[in-house]
Formats: sequence, C-alpha cells, structure tokens
Amino acid sequence: MTYVLTRARLATMTAGGGAYGLIEDGAVAVDAGWIDWVGPRAALPAAYQRWPEWRVDDRLVTPALVDCHTHLVFAGERVRDFEQRLEGVREEDIAAAGGVGTVVAATRAASQHTLLDAALRRLDRLIAEGVGTVEVKSGYGLDLDTERRMLLVARHLPEHRAIRERTTFLGARAVADEYAGDADGYLDFVVREVLPALADDGLVDAVDACLQPGAFDAGQVARLFAAAQTLGLPVKLHADQLTNGQGGALAARFQALSADHLEHLDDAGVAAMAAAGTVAVLLPGAFYSSGATRRPPVARLRAAGVAMAVATDCNASSSPLTSLLLAMNMACTLFRLTPAEALAGTTRIAADALGLGGELGTLEDGKRADLAIWDVDHPAELAYRIGFNPLHERILGGLA
Repeated sequence: MTYVLTRARLATMTAGGGAYGLIEDGAVAVDAGWIDWVGPRAALPAAYQRWPEWRVDDRLVTPALVDCHTHLVFAGERVRDFEQRLEGVREEDIAAAGGVGTVVAATRAASQHTLLDAALRRLDRLIAEGVGTVEVKSGYGLDLDTERRMLLVARHLPEHRAIRERTTFLGARAVADEYAGDADGYLDFVVREVLPALADDGLVDAVDACLQPGAFDAGQVARLFAAAQTLGLPVKLHADQLTNGQGGALAARFQALSADHLEHLDDAGVAAMAAAGTVAVLLPGAFYSSGATRRPPVARLRAAGVAMAVATDCNASSSPLTSLLLAMNMACTLFRLTPAEALAGTTRIAADALGLGGELGTLEDGKRADLAIWDVDHPAELAYRIGFNPLHERILGGLA
C-alpha cells in the first residue's frame, strides 16, 4: 500500500531532533510498509503529491510504541501473595509457601493453547495503547519442555495479532526446584542442554539472566553469557534491582543490549554502561508494586549519556501491568524522567534495547511504517494523563 499521511503533527523521535523531533503540519510517505519520506507538508516532493492522501486532521503521530521488557507468557497468578504483603506477611514466608514456584507449576501444567490465550489477553491491552513491538521473555518453566512451549507461544503471537515480537530466553531466572541448593548444577543444565536446543529451534533472539541474591551470582551469569555469545546471541540482564551486584558493569562487559531495573546501580556501573552503549531499562511498575523506596540513579544516567528505556515488566508477580502509557507516567512521577525522555524510552531507545534501532522507533526514511495516531495536542500528554488512552489509530507495516 502506498499513500501520504498528511495534516499531522509529527513527533519523529529522531536523535538530535529536539525534545520530540516535532514537525508541525507534517507528512509521511509510506510505500509497501516502509517510510519513504518525512517532513513538512509544504516541502513534500512532487513525486509524492500524486500518491493517495490520508489526512489525520492535525492529530499527533508518533512511532508505534515498543514494550522492551515483558513476561507476557505464563499461567497462574500471585494474587494471594499481594494480599499477604498487605497483611504484613514477610517476603521470606511468602516465598516459603510457594512464591514464584506456584506460577512455575501452573505454567508447566498449562497447554500451549492455554498459554497463548492468556498471553493474547495481556497483549491486547498493550496493542490498544499503541504498542507495535513487544519483547517476551521465558523463565516460568525452568525446564526444557516448558521453556520451549513459552517461546513457541511468543513466536506465534504475530499469527494472531498485528504485532512484532522479540523472544528472550530467561531460563536463568531462578533455580528450578529439581536443582534446589545446586545453582551450578542447574546452570550446567541450562548452558549444555536447554539454551543450545532452543537456539537450534530458532526460538531465541536474546539471552537474559537474573543477577541477584537467591538467583545467580556474577560468575554464573558470566558463564551463561559466554555460552550465549558462542551461539551468536546478544544478552541482557536483570541487574542491581535488590542489591548492588555490579550488574551494570557485568552487562557492559558483555556488550549487553540492556541492563534492566537498576535501583542499586553504582557509579562504576553507570560509567561502564555509558562506555558500552548498554541501554538502561527502567521498570517503574515493579518499583511501585513492590513498595520499593530506592530509585534508579536517573540523574547520573542522564549526565553520563546512558540511554534510558521504559517498559511494563508485565509479569505474574512484581509488575502485573499491561499499560505502557501508565509506565510512562510512573517513569516521570516516580523516577523524574521528562515526558520527552519517557516517549523516547518507549520508542527509539526501546527499539535500541531490542537491537531493532535500525528498523523502527523513529519516523524517518527507511524505517518501518509502524505508527501511532493520537487524539492529543502535545506529546507530553501521553505521559501526563493517568488511566486515559488517547489512541486514535495504530498502523503496523503501513496498515491500520
């Protein structure tokens, strides 16, 4: 399909283009799902003036949003854990009574159809708010069969919805019950059997791990990352959320696409991430739901030039969040990002965090025609409003 989208206020989100890369009364020429030209309508080249015109009546147009950190595929819920926290039950007692193990058990027992149906319900909420690309992690299986089933579901999402997906293997999320007390033994299983098999199946776009007490230490994560790089897979890391485990520095050492959470990131980690170009993915939903008080060092990340993305972290426990717009608002109100940073963090920088910056995340020539059209006067409204969805229309690959 070929057309020119006109009479639009464009937030191009290009690097170096000002806060939003705004173009008043702009035009976007779209050809076969790709952007062919972007600029002021008055400067539209003659060749495009013969193309069909799609007027959007002065609405705001941005790149379609990118949710670069989710755990969309799982079965079971941890609602009782939420209730117990409010009743004053200690976290260690909640964990001893089942904790995340209840979700692992439910996910292992669920069929592929059941997992797909549940994931689509969550995904529909994101799509309704203008999300065009979503990253989906495994990690609620902790065995080969379930991890494969989760990643297959993620791969099949575009067959059921107009969405772009990236899959991340998070088998090193926790130690499986079968290996209780033997984290090294479980990691051996992951490195030697699970990861190679899933990579051979073509189900893995990146490899993630949890570096935190009760999960895996730096040496174990480094071993997994080395195995991933041998397979030609990029890495990312759940880092420095609960304690300072020097996760930011470890992620940077392996040229990670991103380091995520980062509430306890230290100055050395900030410097290392800046040097490596590793994106900081901020997850305010988990911060809010867990009642955390220590915030990611946003001012230091900003000063060092570390790019900051924002994501929902939609999961079964710490962030049951399916609104990227609300995550943007939280990133501003809780972490003190600017609205422009929040929008960049869910478009251009989120795409970079998935290794897709060359394809999407901005409105410019040669990018995919993944767009969101909004009923707002200014792009800051996307982060300002709470519980309000101003999406007028979402376009994926040039198609509404």
